[in-house]
Amino acid sequence: MALTTTPAVEIGRKCPSFELPGVDGKIHRLSEFPSGCPLVVMFICNHCPYVQAIEDRLIQLGQDLLKLQVPLVAICSNDSSTYPEDSFPELQKRASAKKYPFLYLHDESQDVAHAFGAVCTPDFFVYDKNHRLAYRGRLDDSWKDASKVTRRELYEAVVALNADKTVAPGNPSMGCSMKWKSTSSSASSGASSGASSGAPSSKG
Repeated sequence: MALTTTPAVEIGRKCPSFELPGVDGKIHRLSEFPSGCPLVVMFICNHCPYVQAIEDRLIQLGQDLLKLQVPLVAICSNDSSTYPEDSFPELQKRASAKKYPFLYLHDESQDVAHAFGAVCTPDFFVYDKNHRLAYRGRLDDSWKDASKVTRRELYEAVVALNADKTVAPGNPSMGCSMKWKSTSSSASSGASSGASSGAPSSKG
């Protein structure tokens, strides 16, 4: 798979608005999450091997953020006509089977992914208490092997922001490219990442 670098981060950018259906059968909006608390938004999907490799760690992240009362919102924006595993019914099945402790929303139009500037799965955006982008980076320092993780970089950033401390923007996240609809001007294939090796062999 082709590997590219994550685009430059616009630290301080306001969190884009969104209004999307969740696997819980409800419509969720940015307005549900008032300022005064950090907000974490991640673009994931069902089929991507990068996401599958860290899925249990995402669940742990969700559980840990619940204890901090920090919302974690997952969004799937992939074109499900090409990747049926990422269709809304399949998202519902996966979230139920794995008991996701976070919202899982479906961005069928892909407008929200474009608004955020998401390029891959996973792609993480951490906003401060004023909902301005403070961290866009990887989950931890060993996506492939959980036993080799020495720093939970994203979680550490959230803890710092929750304590009103500043954080570094983060190291780029590695993942499968967003699966844009064929009419999108940003249609692409392969993987987007901040590294040049270590890609899983299965299709991303």
